[in-house]
Amino acid sequence: NIVQDAKGNFFGTTEFGGSSETGDNAGFGTVFEITSTNQYIVLQSFDFNHQNPLAGLILANDGNLYGVNQGDGRNGGNVVEISLAGGVTPVYTFSYCDASGYNPSGSLFQGTDGNLYGMNIYGGDTNGDCGGYGTIYSVSNGLSPLVETSPLAGKVGESVIILGNGLTGSSSVTFNGVPAAFAVTSDTYIKATVPAGATTGVVSVVTPSGTLKSNPQFVVSK
Repeated sequence: NIVQDAKGNFFGTTEFGGSSETGDNAGFGTVFEITSTNQYIVLQSFDFNHQNPLAGLILANDGNLYGVNQGDGRNGGNVVEISLAGGVTPVYTFSYCDASGYNPSGSLFQGTDGNLYGMNIYGGDTNGDCGGYGTIYSVSNGLSPLVETSPLAGKVGESVIILGNGLTGSSSVTFNGVPAAFAVTSDTYIKATVPAGATTGVVSVVTPSGTLKSNPQFVVSK
């Protein structure tokens, strides 16, 4: 997957390659950026311990990128955080042949509870013999709860579904600061109308426990 930030820059991964072709940094994959002015920048070259990203990245609501790497034979893969300026911070390392899962595959997904969700190719076997047909996991990195819109884009006057948690009693919905008409259907579901004057940006919902903001931003189409 290729993800885009609010400034129009794109971010993605390559499974192989990198800045160094010798030693422990020899071609184990990269994170790259394509700027809004069409410049290609390698933000990070992965090393032996965090090698071969097989899926794209997500842009979480803390402004950082998150992805997964395959294992190196000594571990069962990694969930990593990547800043937009480059630099990788391991979030979680899976244990090779662990029954709870290893060898992550596919892109992560951020739930409205703020946690990251993903899948492992192997694991889930309680016999401890490196068997199992995979697991679904969640990882908490202290990310705050959020709301998500469906669809992610729409015209003024169109209906939009807003998904989240703890939405009962919400007092305000705004599209990039412009108040919208809305109805709270359930604790996890709001139906809103894209208001006149709305522009592309964050959808904010004021709930009894605080303000939840959308990720990704909502695009107001013409």
